[in-house]
This record gives sequence, structure tokens and C-alpha cells, in this order.
Amino acid sequence: MERSQFWSSAVSGIAIGVGVCVAGLSMSHALFEARSSARSVSVKGLAEREVGADLVVWPLTFESMSNDLNDLQTQVETKRLAIRRYLEAAGFDGAEISQSAPRIRDTQSEVVYGQGTAPKFRYIAQATLTLRTNKITVVKEAIEKAGDLIGKGVVLVGENYGRTTEFLFTGLNEIKPAMIEEATKNARKAAEQFAKDSGSKVGKIRSASQGLFTITDRDMNSPDRKNVRVVTTVEYYLND
Repeated sequence: MERSQFWSSAVSGIAIGVGVCVAGLSMSHALFEARSSARSVSVKGLAEREVGADLVVWPLTFESMSNDLNDLQTQVETKRLAIRRYLEAAGFDGAEISQSAPRIRDTQSEVVYGQGTAPKFRYIAQATLTLRTNKITVVKEAIEKAGDLIGKGVVLVGENYGRTTEFLFTGLNEIKPAMIEEATKNARKAAEQFAKDSGSKVGKIRSASQGLFTITDRDMNSPDRKNVRVVTTVEYYLND
């Protein structure tokens, strides 16, 4: 082999070797960057707020008993009128009060032949007037004084039939944005603490998901006070 060909082959070999080394370094750097950018931490942020109920649904249920359907109907109408007058005197409008058709039981048809004795009254009617209002304070006062209806011949039995007064909060959409912002800020604080402990820095958000909002009574004795709660899950990139 001639000397010129020898040096030409040597130079080509060196060039190829250098190219392979450079390519290897570039790939290593790219892999390192990819791995570095994939470092992340997933944290949760909580936001809670206490609010007051802004809607009350109060079912006022009563019973009437008789052996005569006409008399039963008269009793039902009399008690309905007494309840309406009580609610209107307490400060509620007629539009806030609704009523449903009474449910009438024929106890005679329920007695099994040869077992037990027939009840004193054949017909039992159960009727309900429902108050739906945003006058929270007025409702609480009216509930406390509902015993006054006994003097008018009306005994409320709703609680015994699972029909309880509902205090509701309907303004969730108004406080959602602020609560989500608060939960996200708390999540970032948790991420920053994690990054500090690991010698890193918090980068941009990689992904985020919002949990469900929950509304519960503050406690069993204060159904008009509500706790609103939401938890967000946020994943942040970590930078060195």
C-alpha cells in the first residue's frame, strides 16, 4: 500500500471514530435531558370553607283519623289551614308553601282475618305541606315554636317518617374558582417543601385534576352551617 493511501485510510478512520464519539455524547446528553425533564412530584392540595345554608325545605306532615271519609277530609283541610296560617304569621309568603294530596289508608283492608283486632279508626290520612324558602333565620325560629300548632289540633309527625328538614347550600358555583385556586396554592406549597427536602426546585405543572366538591353539615346540631371541601391533585416538574 502506498504511503498516501495509508494516510488517507488513517484519517478516514479517525474521522469516523470522532463522529461516533460525538454522536454517543449527543445521545447521552439527550437521554440525560429527557430523564431530567421527566422528574416530577405529585401532591394534593386541600381547600375548606364554612358557609351558611341559603335554602330550607321544611316538610310539615300530620295525620288525621276517622271512620268517615267526609269527616276525614274536613279534618285534613282544617289542619292544612291551621299550618298555612301559622307559617304566614311567622313571615312566609303563600308562594313558599306547597301541599300534596293526602295518602289515605284503609286499615280495615289491612286486618288479617283471625289475627289481631280491628283498629279504632278505619281511615288514616297523612298529608304534608312543604315550606321552601331562603329565610333561614325565620325558619329556625318557626321550627322552635312549632309546638304552638298542638294548641290548634295539629301534631307534626314528619320526623317519624324520615321526612326531615333540609338545610341546603346552593351557592357552590360562586365559590368554586376561589377554592380551586386555594387548593392549587396549597398543593404547590407541598411540592416546594418536597423539592426543598430533595434539593430540587418546582417547575411547571405537568398535570392536574380536580376532586369532587363535598358539602356536609358542620356538626349534627348545626345543619344550617356547612363545610365545603375540595382536594386537587397536581403534578409538578422538578428542576435541579
